[in-house]
Amino acid sequence: MRVLCAFPEAMSSSNSRPSACLAWVALFLALLLQLSLSSQAGDRRPLPVDRAAGLKEKTLILLDVSTKNPVRTVNENFLSLQLDPSIIHDGWLDFLSSKRLVTLARGLSPAFLRFGGKRTDFLQFQNLRNPAKSRGGPGPDYYLKNYEDEPNNYRTMHGRAVNGSQLGKDYIQLKSLLQPIRIYSRASLYGPNIGRPRKNVIALLDGFMKVAGSTVDAVTWQHCYIDGRVVKVMDFLKTRLLDTLSDQIRKIQKVVNTYTPGKKIWLEGVVTTSAGGTNNLSDSYASGFLWLNTLGMLANQGIDVVIRHSFFDHGYNHLVDQNFNPLPDYWLSLLYKRLIGPKVLAVHVAGLQRKPRPGRVIRDKLRIYAHCTNHHNHNYVRGSITLFIINLHRSRKKIKLAGTLRDKLVHQYLLQPYGQEGLKSKSVQLNGQLLVMVDDGTLPELKPRPLRAGRTLVIPPVTMGFYVVKNVNALACRYR
Repeated sequence: MRVLCAFPEAMSSSNSRPSACLAWVALFLALLLQLSLSSQAGDRRPLPVDRAAGLKEKTLILLDVSTKNPVRTVNENFLSLQLDPSIIHDGWLDFLSSKRLVTLARGLSPAFLRFGGKRTDFLQFQNLRNPAKSRGGPGPDYYLKNYEDEPNNYRTMHGRAVNGSQLGKDYIQLKSLLQPIRIYSRASLYGPNIGRPRKNVIALLDGFMKVAGSTVDAVTWQHCYIDGRVVKVMDFLKTRLLDTLSDQIRKIQKVVNTYTPGKKIWLEGVVTTSAGGTNNLSDSYASGFLWLNTLGMLANQGIDVVIRHSFFDHGYNHLVDQNFNPLPDYWLSLLYKRLIGPKVLAVHVAGLQRKPRPGRVIRDKLRIYAHCTNHHNHNYVRGSITLFIINLHRSRKKIKLAGTLRDKLVHQYLLQPYGQEGLKSKSVQLNGQLLVMVDDGTLPELKPRPLRAGRTLVIPPVTMGFYVVKNVNALACRYR
């Protein structure tokens, strides 16, 4: 490196020139030394920047995952689906006759398929050899029909209420009626499918669990995030809204564990907005933030199954629209199914800032979840780990993989809205490529973007994505 000194002609003294040159050289070397020390710090400390220049933009987050043991293991059918019986009652769709819908449904297997919703009341469960009917009492159809959805709302819907103890007794009676019938003898029974756990609903659940907690195979409830009549696109980015589900989980787990510790709990019906959803919102890219966070939060807190309402139907809360086109939440669900296994791993993060406040950025608007990679995905060897990340910030975030994840190859699956509608878009792109079906019988190939080993993950603003960390050889993920 060459250093040149320029001297102004106004300096007449020849003795002053060398001293001036030395002063310039000293200043230059001091600056060079400061830059050298800053660059050597590397990932340990970001360069000091003025707050106005965007301190949050410079935040570097260190991320590691515990790989020895999973913190939770959920059902293989964790992400499952619901169909409203109206598609049968209305007579306008024979579900199995649509090759396109069957292809879309097959993409989300394995899964439970639940028939339920507001139109369930028309269903009749018939069994001519039902021994209960020959004794003059009500048969299984009576109980199946009258205790379908949200018993806490019976007073509003039917003008009469039912308490938890009576509901529990009816479930016991239903179980006793089903067992002598060969086709139902091994059937599972789930309930009570309550609504949002407010005070009166918790009281109903308490009474039910006290009487019939051991009768049901899993305890179920439903959740709706937003009133569909007043929702705005920015509502889907509110962290307070995303966290409402966590509080509900704790309330229900407290009651269930009081009477039947370890009993499985299912979220048997979840929608982003009520009243059938909102066009260009609950069927848009924006709704994916709620949906993906729901999947991560439920698995992380030990909920065994979540059933999405609905796979296909009228309205705007669904995965597939009325023209049989997959919506953004479908592609999100498809990636989840392909990449995420049932074992949940603990995530450890540290945000390095000028004034360290570890985890603040993670807790608020950068949400990171980790699972063992789906062992059915033959593109990855067992022991690989999949992260899924939600960035609600309006600036990009940088994540450096540390510990067991350091210097591993990563496959990126970044989902972003496609087109001019932005967050309201009903189309999405994967790593820059628009996702569309190849034909009625073929889903597109979900191609990852390989990232070189050791590269910092850069998460664009207001996006979500999956990151498979290959060949970690995680002990928790090597065996089923």
